[in-house]
Amino acid sequence: MWWIWLVLLYGVLKGVREICKKKALQRSSSAEVLFLYSLISFLFLIPDIPNVFGMEPIFYLYIAIKSCIIFIAWICSFKAITKLPISLYGVLDLSRVLFATTLGVTVLGEMMSTQHMIGLALVCLGLLLLKWYPGMKKTKSESVKPVYVIAALVSCALNAASGLMDKILMKDISSSQLQFWYMLFLVAMYFVYMLVTKAEVSIKRGFSNPWIWLLSILFVIADRALFIANGMEGSSVTVMTLLKQAGCIVTILAGRFIFKEKHTTHKLICAVVIIVGIILGVKS
Repeated sequence: MWWIWLVLLYGVLKGVREICKKKALQRSSSAEVLFLYSLISFLFLIPDIPNVFGMEPIFYLYIAIKSCIIFIAWICSFKAITKLPISLYGVLDLSRVLFATTLGVTVLGEMMSTQHMIGLALVCLGLLLLKWYPGMKKTKSESVKPVYVIAALVSCALNAASGLMDKILMKDISSSQLQFWYMLFLVAMYFVYMLVTKAEVSIKRGFSNPWIWLLSILFVIADRALFIANGMEGSSVTVMTLLKQAGCIVTILAGRFIFKEKHTTHKLICAVVIIVGIILGVKS
């Protein structure tokens, strides 16, 4: 069951990446981080060039569609994370469990056992407890505009759709092919985005931002682990989606100890409820 460990690695690194995003955005603009994050990640993949050709032409289109989905998802994600406390963002990000589970069952026909459904119900409970916490409204530092919560949820839905495409595409192409072309298309899309929006981007400032470099390295490692796991026999989108959420503990702890956010105890309790749901779902 190596795919389980690979997805757990992805989940933990994903949590660390959220911290890096928050730190990177303190020194660079969102457009700057998005473009250079994608570009540096792609540069790390150049050694894979000998292994990325040989696909049928239709797969280039499918990968371009996946890249477009992630292009929009990342813009929503970066807009949200700049305005939301990282611990709240980390728990909201768990809602992708609901989207991905729905897609796994309806599109791929994956079966859900009673234990799996109980686990999913606990994940939903954790999210509801977070939503109903009154302290979020009473504390000015924790107040957020609904538009940023919506942006985070849209990002989650699109990421779930991307995860479904990963599972389907990895039946016919290699992890090297998927990651290389996916990142190349992303770099091109963000370059056009910068030109159209006339975003102010300082290449020198961006390249000197160590958090962007760390973000890129973690992204390449995490995505390669996830793509390999998707190609392994027996891997399930619904179970993989639950495993990915292990990173929420990382973001909540970071919110308390790095960013000094308030009310993280309640968020941690919500996350524990969700993690219990994840464990039940994986064991089912």
